[in-house]
Amino acid sequence: MATHQRKTLSSMDVSNIQDLSHGMSSSSKEAQVHVIVVPFPCHSHLNQLLHLSCLISTTYNIPVHYATTTTHLRQVKLRYNSQTHLQNPHIHFHEFPTPDFLSPPPDPNSSIKFPSHLQPSFDASMQLRHPTAALLRDISATAKRVVVIHDYLTAYVVQDVATIPNAESYIFSPVSAFNMCFRVLKDHESSQLLEELKAPSSEEGNLTPEMLKLEGNVTPEMLKLADIQVNFLSLAAGTLFNSFRSIEGTYLDLLEKETNKKIWAIGPLNSDTKSDKRKSNSLHNCLEWLDKQTPKSVLYVSFGTTTSMGDEQIKELALGLEQSKQKFIWILRDADKGDIFVGEEKRAPLPEGYVERVKEYGMVVREWAPQVDILGHPSTGGFMSHCGWNSCLESITMGVPIIAWPMHSDQPNNAFHVTNILRARMGVNMGEQREQIVTSSTIATVVKRLMASKEGEEIKRRVEEIGGAACQAVEEGGVSRLEFDSFIAHITR
Repeated sequence: MATHQRKTLSSMDVSNIQDLSHGMSSSSKEAQVHVIVVPFPCHSHLNQLLHLSCLISTTYNIPVHYATTTTHLRQVKLRYNSQTHLQNPHIHFHEFPTPDFLSPPPDPNSSIKFPSHLQPSFDASMQLRHPTAALLRDISATAKRVVVIHDYLTAYVVQDVATIPNAESYIFSPVSAFNMCFRVLKDHESSQLLEELKAPSSEEGNLTPEMLKLEGNVTPEMLKLADIQVNFLSLAAGTLFNSFRSIEGTYLDLLEKETNKKIWAIGPLNSDTKSDKRKSNSLHNCLEWLDKQTPKSVLYVSFGTTTSMGDEQIKELALGLEQSKQKFIWILRDADKGDIFVGEEKRAPLPEGYVERVKEYGMVVREWAPQVDILGHPSTGGFMSHCGWNSCLESITMGVPIIAWPMHSDQPNNAFHVTNILRARMGVNMGEQREQIVTSSTIATVVKRLMASKEGEEIKRRVEEIGGAACQAVEEGGVSRLEFDSFIAHITR
């Protein structure tokens, strides 16, 4: 596995980092810089930027203002693991009125797995420009500097940062650098980046234009929303990635060279967010079930918050898990609606008598469950996943190998990355025929390969090695922690 060292810091950065090593508690910069965080209203995006907000406020004692709609703020706080972090006095939450939108229910039997039912909510986020500008002006009036960190899909919303003399902005990428290389490659096919991606570069593998075929389904409406953001991304002074250089150093370096703007790899952001709910009476029943299982014996099955499987595929998956005879926890719930607090959730049908038949070794969970705690539990030995970047990082950090089952957007790229390049995963339904039904026999075979074979044991050892590197990256003196320190030194200069 290739290791990439952080680039040399300037003398100014080094001086500032010395102040930062004790959380800036004695620094006058503490009251001079305020950070405003503007997420995109989709759970994985909301969640990653809340992790970032909590780390900045708790580690560096810098005031952070997390701003989103009332509905989405309630959602992300409800699902966040550490309530202690949310109570830090340096983090402030700003609720914008939730724009009106009509969001249809998710259609699990749609041939396209992109969550088009969320598009009205995504489009409504554009209406947050004016309340965001008002918040910027209000905070900039009392701060020496306002630093805006925004999702790349909210660049339009924060565009007024350019009109405020003491404000500057930075993009936060909720997707991998590997995936972002595809975006740049598609925009600049004649650039030097194309040539560099064709050539072998490191153990991480090399990108080729042919890999563009891996891109998942994205609707024209979503592409239109993304295109609007492009016009405002140039306002940002740099980009933060929820990643680390041991697995993405080559791609981070290429992006920095191509964009000619500073990049900081500060992840994985979820490394210190195991739930504090175990200390309370709110322990989820699936964790109690895991407590009774043997180490690394359970497969965790979850496909994220935006996609629902069709009835036929759910039946095949249910039978495949049953036929594998491996222990499992399956989170089977409908995809998030635009407002998760409105209406009832549909319950997908299971084969008759299924729950009773598998109760000795399987558990089906019909509501939200704490993924980080499940992945971090000693009994969890595998993860069947859609390969959203957040889920990939959480599994890597916890040393849990993935059975990759990508659905849409960046997920096929992520699946290729962790399966073919990091060589720490197996795949199911990875090719261009992803819309076809995966049979129960195929599912049973791949589950047994991961959970009960020598090949599976080798993959587990590999991912544990990568997980160790991930944990070291964010520890004091680790490469991601040093880059985080460098970013904080830069914005408090």
